[in-house]
Amino acid sequence: MENESKGTFTDPRDGKVYKTVEIGGVVWFAENLNFAAEGSVCYDNDPANGDKYGRLYDLETAMKACPEGWHIPSDEEWTALLDYAGDEETAGATLKSTAGWNEDGNGTDDYGFSALPGGNGYSGDGNFEFAGYAGYDGYWWSATDAAVGYAIGWHVHYYGMYAMWGNYDKAYLFSVRCVKD
Repeated sequence: MENESKGTFTDPRDGKVYKTVEIGGVVWFAENLNFAAEGSVCYDNDPANGDKYGRLYDLETAMKACPEGWHIPSDEEWTALLDYAGDEETAGATLKSTAGWNEDGNGTDDYGFSALPGGNGYSGDGNFEFAGYAGYDGYWWSATDAAVGYAIGWHVHYYGMYAMWGNYDKAYLFSVRCVKD
């Protein structure tokens, strides 16, 4: 449960500084991406939510949003992270931040991953769900296709210790964590 290393990365595109953490030999952003790529949005279209939770991206935008030298993680990389952090049944608790989740559904943040409840949206109709500021859910894209028009995403809920994958319409708006190439 020991962090191998923590650091920072400055995105040369906009000067934003991101916390990073090495977990199981892989360097991850320790916060959600907040790069204003065309097609990305802040939850409820409120920039304050972007500052706290990062921006939300449809999959096409997410695939191009990480800075040079970084990429959106594959399902295999997500699975390796969860295996390192326990397993799908318990990794949600060890990866969630220690504050910000609804009904004291906070995690232990054992690895410095600091998962926050950024919620999600849908680019097809502009609706948002599971408000990040209410602390319900966090959703993240993987780069792995599932079926035509769908890709694998991961999510964590306030009321459980688990981290689950699902097949999601690529038009959903999810958070992005970048992984170092």
